[in-house]
Amino acid sequence: MRLMRFLDKEDKKIKYCTVENESNFLIDGDIFSNYKITKEKANISKILSPIIPKSILCIGLNYKKHAAEGNDKIPEYPILFMKLANSIQNPEDPIIIPKYLESEAVDYECELAVIIGKHCKNATKSNALDYVLGYTCSNDVSARDWQLFKGGSQWCRGKTFDTFCPLGPVITLKDEIDDPNSLNIKTILNGKTMQDWNTADMIFDVPTLIEFLSGSTTLEPGTIILTGTPHGIGFARNPKVLLKKGDTVTIEIEKIGKLTNPVIDETL
Repeated sequence: MRLMRFLDKEDKKIKYCTVENESNFLIDGDIFSNYKITKEKANISKILSPIIPKSILCIGLNYKKHAAEGNDKIPEYPILFMKLANSIQNPEDPIIIPKYLESEAVDYECELAVIIGKHCKNATKSNALDYVLGYTCSNDVSARDWQLFKGGSQWCRGKTFDTFCPLGPVITLKDEIDDPNSLNIKTILNGKTMQDWNTADMIFDVPTLIEFLSGSTTLEPGTIILTGTPHGIGFARNPKVLLKKGDTVTIEIEKIGKLTNPVIDETL
């Protein structure tokens, strides 16, 4: 089953519904605890990001071929950084290129996002997926100049500008995905495929990431884990391919769907 978070056309309230065979039925209750599917059809005005997360934990350098394209050493442990809630963006809403704190090197990164569904601490690889609610598409938009060079390298600064974490369009519940490390994943920029690979290439698979991130640390329901990007990023290309005003970028993941966002400049 897939779930969608949306703005209701009539009462302007934020709600959840199912997405099954073009039928959208309202959900009554909390998707992280008890809920039921009603017989009432959803009246969708606007699709929203699937959740506003409690925290956004992100993993860098987690695909073998991505490490190779940057001539980077395979890490011994997962490389962790974080994004802030302000970076969340809805499907179809714009990615905004920073102009006040200017970046001239904004890049795309298709990523599988894991949504934690219940309190998780000291999980093991064998039970890690028991804590997962589901999965969605994400775009770890990255200002490479801030991430790698300015101020002595600032990953969080370069990756947490407003709108730098589009999510959606749906949550595919974990029962629909037997193995999150066997999914095709793509980035399509202005109709051209830029990244096209499979989550099987992760250095640290999803259960390993959950085990690591929950070690001596409580992951609350609604925590999102961005699991890294495959090779083909714009900054590693020759010549570089960087996001600019007028672009349209789509993240596509097997069994989840397509997340599309236009690109605009920040208005000062």
